[in-house]
Amino acid sequence: MARKLMKGNEAVAEAAIQAGCRYFFGYPITPQNEIPEYMARRLPEVGGCFLQAESEISAINMVYGASGAGARVMTSSSSPGISLKQEGISYIAGAELPCVIVNMVRGGPGLGGIQPGQSDYFQATKGGGHGDYRIVVLAPASIQEAVDMVMEGFDIADQYRIPVLLLGDGMIGQMMEPVEFNPPPKRDLPPKTWASTGWSDKRRPRAVINSLYIDPNELEAMNLKLQGKYKTIAENETRVEEYLLDDAQYIIAAYGTISRIVRSALASARSEGIRAGLIRPKTLWPFPSAAFENAAAREGVEAFLTVEMSSGQMHEDVRLGVNGKKPVHFLGRMGGNVPSPESVVEKLREMKEGK
Repeated sequence: MARKLMKGNEAVAEAAIQAGCRYFFGYPITPQNEIPEYMARRLPEVGGCFLQAESEISAINMVYGASGAGARVMTSSSSPGISLKQEGISYIAGAELPCVIVNMVRGGPGLGGIQPGQSDYFQATKGGGHGDYRIVVLAPASIQEAVDMVMEGFDIADQYRIPVLLLGDGMIGQMMEPVEFNPPPKRDLPPKTWASTGWSDKRRPRAVINSLYIDPNELEAMNLKLQGKYKTIAENETRVEEYLLDDAQYIIAAYGTISRIVRSALASARSEGIRAGLIRPKTLWPFPSAAFENAAAREGVEAFLTVEMSSGQMHEDVRLGVNGKKPVHFLGRMGGNVPSPESVVEKLREMKEGK
């Protein structure tokens, strides 16, 4: 398929349609507004349904209903809007319903600003709603990767009956890059026999979509089932990129668009004789802890550096992965500010000098 120059938000929307999504429920908020705008135009062309809900709360509950009927469905928002969806996301996770959710993160807390941020990491990876649940969190570093992750995200959601969140940011959503839409690797997806689509065939059990369990033992059994599923996902779906690690003394952890800035910094650092490499988590949950544990055991590695557009939210998971074997430093900006390649190199210089 020929490559096409597209804005990130529009490419994400088209990727969902190419993946078979025919239902979108959402509410406008900057910087992801081009997603619902694009869906409003394109979904009717492919026999789908776009509906602008009266609120983010309504939108996520519409996602619950469409997914419960077996449809491929997506919603999108940005930070405060995702906060409003959290109760519904917990319900969806508890009912084991597949869907794709897109968060183009902006700075916070509160209404914050409309500039890019990574300060929703805790919300996305630790379960922003109530209960012991998880969702798969994918972190693209380019528009092409966002396209690929959305398309595969629907398959992951269907395979495991779990919500999948694409965690982008304002830069991913607003910049333009050439992309192509290629089908993801084929998965052997199970039929949706659980979907509530009527009960004309009385030979099969009635499909019931539910997350309410009055008996504590039944609820515990359900939770244990979910934990087993999460363990399987962690074993099979953890994704990570390692770059220039073979001779690295200093290893930078970064995800999303910040990892692109780090790549520029690595070239400058190495020109100065500072041997640095990169570990880029592509799945934020499941988090690639083993990559950091293995890197910390490498001969010659002296220290790690986490670079984020937050106060250090992923930094905590990096420290857990390194597990005290090496020092872990931090460089972050907040409020929509973006760390520069120069600031990363300066931080590496300080680490080399033992500051």
